[in-house]
Amino acid sequence: QVQLVESGGGLVQPGGSLKLSCAASGRIISIYAMGWYRQAPGKERELVANITGGASPTYADSVKGRFTVSRDRAKNTMNLQMNSLKPEDTAAYYCLISCFTSYFSLDVGAPNDFWGQGTQVTVSS
Repeated sequence: QVQLVESGGGLVQPGGSLKLSCAASGRIISIYAMGWYRQAPGKERELVANITGGASPTYADSVKGRFTVSRDRAKNTMNLQMNSLKPEDTAAYYCLISCFTSYFSLDVGAPNDFWGQGTQVTVSS
């Protein structure tokens, strides 16, 4: 079974930096897409950054220029470098991977989604 483990969250002052990591393991034939989402208390989950295939990464407007997402295809790992953090960045951050877990699913173009457990990022003075 595919499992995602997130790490790197914590408490940081405004203007500081954090690096989140998401490591995927299990039976993965091919990865279709990976992304980061975040959810603050009382708010809906929102997309932060996404990488699909060989396309350029996409970012939410609120994090453009401050966050950078990267992917290591050989290790099935994705990172999110967060700089110039603001209090409004405070949220639980979740990793999402869409991947093919069998050759059948790959042939029919039906990837499955898997979520990480979440890691808390708190930006406060």
